[in-house]
Amino acid sequence: MSYKTILFDLDGTITDSGEGIMHSVVYALKKMKVKIPDQKELYSFIGPPLTDSFKRLYHFDDLKASLAVEYYRDYYQKQGIYENHVYAGISELLINLKAAGCTLYIATSKPEICAKQILTHFDLSSYFDGIYGASLDGGRSRKGDVIQYALKKSAITHFEETLMVGDRSHDIIGAKENRLTSIGVLYGFGDQAELELAGADYIVETPKEIEKIIINN
Repeated sequence: MSYKTILFDLDGTITDSGEGIMHSVVYALKKMKVKIPDQKELYSFIGPPLTDSFKRLYHFDDLKASLAVEYYRDYYQKQGIYENHVYAGISELLINLKAAGCTLYIATSKPEICAKQILTHFDLSSYFDGIYGASLDGGRSRKGDVIQYALKKSAITHFEETLMVGDRSHDIIGAKENRLTSIGVLYGFGDQAELELAGADYIVETPKEIEKIIINN
């Protein structure tokens, strides 16, 4: 088995958090008196750092983007966090990877405190030796920075045995920035073109295919 240390994204990889995230974005945009966009634009919020998305899509300055994130969190922390479910096949994947001797971690652009709360809610936190995410102050939000933070905190140095699994381009790009092999998943919120363009080493359609790549290598 070539890959012994596995980093997983959370949104779009472990859980389908789309409903809660989109409802939270809608709440924030209403507070900011911005016209509510179509579903495709709302989907683009899933994965990347929130501040970056508000700036990119609505040309918010730092102050307005920060306020929008605050509104987002008002809804998300009370309700949106639970508008979420675990993808089919994920529990079996985690069980089988642990049984095969893999060490598992979470590396997400979601605030770390929220990631821990979600994984505890779904009884998944025990599968992970570390749960790493963005800082609430925005100082650590880029996926590459979160992955670097996870590697450092976990004292991971055998990069050739370490794999990043995610559903969006920033997961793949962040993996490359840290010299890691990557798996892009199609059951989340990215698509084939996005993952190919980002340079994913593998692209899969189901959690079972992730298991086959890791255990059969």
